[in-house]
Amino acid sequence: MNLKVLLPFQIFVEKDDVSRIVAETRAGSFGLLPHRRDCVAEIVPGILIYESESEGEICLAVDEGILVKTGLNVTVSVRNAIGGTDLEQLREEVEREFVNLNEREQHIRTVMDKMERGLITRMARLHRD
Repeated sequence: MNLKVLLPFQIFVEKDDVSRIVAETRAGSFGLLPHRRDCVAEIVPGILIYESESEGEICLAVDEGILVKTGLNVTVSVRNAIGGTDLEQLREEVEREFVNLNEREQHIRTVMDKMERGLITRMARLHRD
């Protein structure tokens, strides 16, 4: 199979010799083999596994997204992905990434709160005048 994992601004993985894929959906994990029927599935945050002859089994931590299989082409489009072969190393990297993401989100929320307060204050002044 031909696997392509897409992020919002780049192609994360593009492999041509994939023999199987395992993805996670709300209904649980499911596997794809080359001659499985075409399908579309909503991917939930979790581990996507694919196997190729050249690299063996590869694990990707993926965010939510969508998987589309048409013929031998499988396209997975997700918000974020982290790759690796060792699950322990992958877990540590995901934890680091989410800690950084949480810190950035906290900073953005603080800035947004200040902007909202400033806007409300200005609107209140205009209303009084």
